[in-house]
Amino acid sequence: MTHPGFGRRRLTAAAIGLALTATVGFLPGIAATATAANTNPAGKSAGQTLTYVVNTATDEATLARVRGAVTEAAGSVVITYEKIGVIVASSANPSFGDRMRRVPGVDSAGATRTAPLRPQSTTEVGGPQVVDAAKAAQAPAAEGMEPMEADQWDLRAIRADQAHRVSTGSQDVTVAVIDTGVDDTHPDLAANFSAAQSANCVGGVADTSAGAWRPDSAKNDYHGTHVAGEIAAARNGVGVAGVAPGVKVSSIRVSEKKTALFYPEAVVCAFVFAADHGVEITNNSYYIDPWLYNCLDDPDQRAIVDAVDRASRYAQSKGTLHLASAGNSNHDLDSDAILDDSSPDDSTAYPRTVDPHSCFDIPTQLPGVVTVSATGVHNLKSYYSSYGLGVVDVAAPGGDRYQIPDTPSANGRILSTMPGGEYGFLQGTSMASPHAAGVAALIKSSHPELSAEHLQAALEAQADDVACPEFYDPDGNGVQDSTCSGPAADNAFYGEGVVDALDAVTK
Repeated sequence: MTHPGFGRRRLTAAAIGLALTATVGFLPGIAATATAANTNPAGKSAGQTLTYVVNTATDEATLARVRGAVTEAAGSVVITYEKIGVIVASSANPSFGDRMRRVPGVDSAGATRTAPLRPQSTTEVGGPQVVDAAKAAQAPAAEGMEPMEADQWDLRAIRADQAHRVSTGSQDVTVAVIDTGVDDTHPDLAANFSAAQSANCVGGVADTSAGAWRPDSAKNDYHGTHVAGEIAAARNGVGVAGVAPGVKVSSIRVSEKKTALFYPEAVVCAFVFAADHGVEITNNSYYIDPWLYNCLDDPDQRAIVDAVDRASRYAQSKGTLHLASAGNSNHDLDSDAILDDSSPDDSTAYPRTVDPHSCFDIPTQLPGVVTVSATGVHNLKSYYSSYGLGVVDVAAPGGDRYQIPDTPSANGRILSTMPGGEYGFLQGTSMASPHAAGVAALIKSSHPELSAEHLQAALEAQADDVACPEFYDPDGNGVQDSTCSGPAADNAFYGEGVVDALDAVTK
């Protein structure tokens, strides 16, 4: 069994010299260096206001001095997170980052974006297949099942339906969906929604006004509502059931309006907000824009990693466990080199070759974050799911259009809630992570005393071992698409195994 932050090939605090290691007492790890071929050809132009993170020590004197330096460098302080030494600032000065990095007490500083916003595609694989909820609700359900549960092969795959006869989870446990917002008025979510633990963190400052956590557009921002239903859709005779239908779910919106971009300052805000509002578990079905991989030899990307890692570790120190999707690129995160041709995704992308041991997909590769790969109905890694020996912690159903279930719809994707009282099918590691988060919530419900570290250990302990396939050809074209390595007990495709909700509530 692997404990969080130890023995996994992940970013470590020592790799970027985090001040947090000294000020809060987190254990340092093994140093790493970054390699990113083809550096960013685009520069920052005068007059273009960008957001920055400036990372410092946490003592009042240093924070005051650095805030003063922000003003002197033609910047404005947006918010200061004193507990973790992260200052969010904005500036149109193209040399702002360079100037801040020379200020005494600054550990790292950099821009969190490369250009003004533009529309961005959603984070799952393919658009939703919306279900006619009214028609589906008229279909008679088997005793003890929700009206649409016959199409939820994913619940049966991890024995969640059996687990619910033992426990549906506790209302004392909350899973925060850090995402595009959640429609808390949905009839399958309203009873389990925690408004007191919800906010809109776009821009880096938490807005807790009523409804701020909701999606901006029901048509485009459905992702978070779908994730929330997978975790905690109630067993109420309506629609579908979640993996942990008795726990609370909250929404911390981090996606920019009219886009699906998740910028670092919003995620820093989300992690701190979750920790300070008693959230036990967060689900993170995204990567932080604008970089698919953040390389430590780039000062901007280094600062992004530093800031988000500080916030993540702070939350863990308060007892919050983070789960995150492994990614939908079918990348081997334990390989020597990966071609990233999609970054930055907020301006003009350019190809670069990165070493995933030192250029990190965050938050999934941060210390103590549970990395979740995706499977289909045949318990085989989904064709799109990224993987990696020593990177993936557990696997869970995320759907796969090539793996067809014997269900009324014969749909291999995941059925869950959508804004406006609707339901729809989606597939992606975005769908796998909330299944694992739901199982973690069931464990936490039975064992509220568990720390974040011990909750991760328990989640891994109940997972069912799955051996590497001899020949991985999910699309059936005769070509091996990915290579799995490692034993059944801990391998590149499934980590410690596929989560098992029944074991979670009985062992």
